[in-house]
Amino acid sequence: MGRELNNQIAAKLQEMAELLQQQGANPFRVRAYQRAAETVAGLGKALTEILQQEGRKGLVALPNIGQGIATAIAELVQTGHWAQLERLRGNLDPVHLFQTVPGIGRELAERIYRVLHIDSLEALETAAYDGRLERVKGIGRRRLAGLRASLASMLGRTRRSRERTAAPGPDVGLILEIDRRYLESTVVGELPRIAPKRFNPERQAWLPILHTEQAGWHFTALYSNSALAHQLHMTRDWVVVYFYDDHHQEGQQTVVSETHGPLIGRRVVRGREAECLHHYQATQPADVAP
Repeated sequence: MGRELNNQIAAKLQEMAELLQQQGANPFRVRAYQRAAETVAGLGKALTEILQQEGRKGLVALPNIGQGIATAIAELVQTGHWAQLERLRGNLDPVHLFQTVPGIGRELAERIYRVLHIDSLEALETAAYDGRLERVKGIGRRRLAGLRASLASMLGRTRRSRERTAAPGPDVGLILEIDRRYLESTVVGELPRIAPKRFNPERQAWLPILHTEQAGWHFTALYSNSALAHQLHMTRDWVVVYFYDDHHQEGQQTVVSETHGPLIGRRVVRGREAECLHHYQATQPADVAP
């Protein structure tokens, strides 16, 4: 069983390398996944055993396995999912994924996605500790404690600080710049397109995807292809920007067109509206109300 799982994970790492290559990603990133796949395929020990005995440090100690890929391997071993791969395949459904957590039904899952714009169990767990999940209607202290316990179990955690906060990410101005570049590139047809498996019965390659690097960060940007985005007709407005750096900080932000307030009509990073207001006041003071 251990050997079989190792081979399955090696195949998924190789698939990731192939997808990134097809989408024009950094060739060094492509090669990193290829080398990791070779390492996992050649292991004489089960990944499950390494995780149980040594944790993620044991994975990072393996040749060609960095923090980011170790996190992906742990996610596959512990949940059977790899959100990043499913996202690039075009078949990730965060609402369905959240419903696998005890205590979350479809209505609450949709509300979580609508408010927080997150699409992985790891991101959901982070939100459960940094205060964001409590902003979602229907999540009180008792339910929050239950969700934390369920996520800890599903993700194989034994300890989690109650003071956990989200890792620092790129400046809001940089996120907005990536969003601008993505939208402009889609208009002129410069980006490769993928054929999402969800909400795409004709299997048309309609979803543009951008891989780029700026200011020490690696970015991937694409329109949201979630059920909620389709339901609200926002598939050509909501842009999800994923990022990581060489120190293994990673995360995601969603950029949308604001519908009310002083920034109405402008692009804003959801959850960072105050920072966006300060950004626009500093860069375009004549066009933004105080």
